[in-house]
Amino acid sequence: MANYAIGDIQGCYQEFILLLDKINFDTAKDRLWLCGDLVNRGPDSLECIEFLYSIKENCLITLGNHDLHLIALAEGVIEPYETDTLDKLLRAHNINLYIEWLKQLPLIQSDSITTQGVKKKYIMTHAGIPPHWSFEEANHHSVEIANSLCSSTYCKHFLKIMYGNEPSLESKNLSKDEFLRLYTNYFTRMRFCNEHGEIELMHKGSPADSPKGFKPWFKHKLKIMDKSTHLLFGHWAALEGITGVDNITALDTGCVWGKKLTAINLEDGRVFSCNRLN
Repeated sequence: MANYAIGDIQGCYQEFILLLDKINFDTAKDRLWLCGDLVNRGPDSLECIEFLYSIKENCLITLGNHDLHLIALAEGVIEPYETDTLDKLLRAHNINLYIEWLKQLPLIQSDSITTQGVKKKYIMTHAGIPPHWSFEEANHHSVEIANSLCSSTYCKHFLKIMYGNEPSLESKNLSKDEFLRLYTNYFTRMRFCNEHGEIELMHKGSPADSPKGFKPWFKHKLKIMDKSTHLLFGHWAALEGITGVDNITALDTGCVWGKKLTAINLEDGRVFSCNRLN
């Protein structure tokens, strides 16, 4: 069995299929690690979701901010943005089936894989892990969000309150809604933070554009890291797949922005890519 980690697809279905052909993906033995933002901005979100649902047993997937936005739109708690490209998917006859499936996906995935003779624990989220979280804490907060999404009484409320940049830092004085919004932003929107886990969500450029007092989350000393841990994340296309940090891999290489979609073989480190077609 081969494990391939792939960055933000964002509705770029044709490129995704070409990339799977390039890696000779085999549903009988291979597995995909998909770091979220499966849909939106690209042209073929419906085709992406239809295909991924058909191979869901071969996938480890974490939800991204665009996937959560899709769920919010489907639940009718927010109006579409001008940049959304989700109309066709939202009108699909199986949309309720797909939304219920997405709701059950976590915000963190992990598994142990032997890479070039060394056993590693791979941990994947969409945007990252704040410096002060252990794996157990991150997993606990992922479960809190998943339970909110799957709750028949709380889901719509959660989807309404998850939008926003505040609070930016954990505090014992936060309400349940504020904690969940912050945790969701850590998992799905974070780029820059400080050593205490305070996030800055306005800047979206390269690490060279770090706002004063902040730096990329992966440049901090991370509680979750040890010698056997390897982190995978997407979300940050401006990195162009480069973190400069051992055992932390950026997967989003900007396909939806005219660049490429990338897959990494987790067993041997080989990198495969497909350029944006249109």
